[in-house]
Amino acid sequence: MKNQILHNAILDDNELWLEIKAGHEKAFSLLFKRYYSYLIQYGNSFSPFSEKIQDCVQDVFTDIWVYRNSLADTVVVKAYLLSCVRKRIVRLQERDKVFNKAKSVDAIAFLFDFSVEQQLISDELTAGKVVHLNKVLNVLPARQKEALYLRYHNGLNVDQIAEILNVNYQSANNLLHRALVNIRKEWKATLLLFVMLGVNWI
Repeated sequence: MKNQILHNAILDDNELWLEIKAGHEKAFSLLFKRYYSYLIQYGNSFSPFSEKIQDCVQDVFTDIWVYRNSLADTVVVKAYLLSCVRKRIVRLQERDKVFNKAKSVDAIAFLFDFSVEQQLISDELTAGKVVHLNKVLNVLPARQKEALYLRYHNGLNVDQIAEILNVNYQSANNLLHRALVNIRKEWKATLLLFVMLGVNWI
């Protein structure tokens, strides 16, 4: 039964994690397939060197399998993987000359661009609003962008974001709050400009 469940890939993250700790290669393969692309996308937000990022992500998975017996039984798998990838990228940046040398986790830039596929939006006015919102999001400070990415693209809570960013709960919460405040401020300023110009934007 267990092999059939693994074959059908319907185990949740916690069940997969325990199966990996028990040495089941199929569970490890399923976890890899489930999160590899997410982790690559996240890693590419720190560097244009995609091959280096792929190496980092693969090394994280390798470590999980090699050291599976010493892993905690209970983790939030997605948050754990994101945190491991981020830390490995920082260590790579510190020793690899092809990166700008970073002295701390805080020093690395988050380069992810928020974007919504325009072809998915049929209404021209709505599409215009989305274009502007993307611009507002993408000029936020790097740490605020990363906090938003972790919160809304990955569904993590503030505690999990704090762990990944290596800050306390309040600092992570402040990052999210400041990001939302900046978005509202920029959004309102643009809406006011359109109103003054007589454009029916709202």
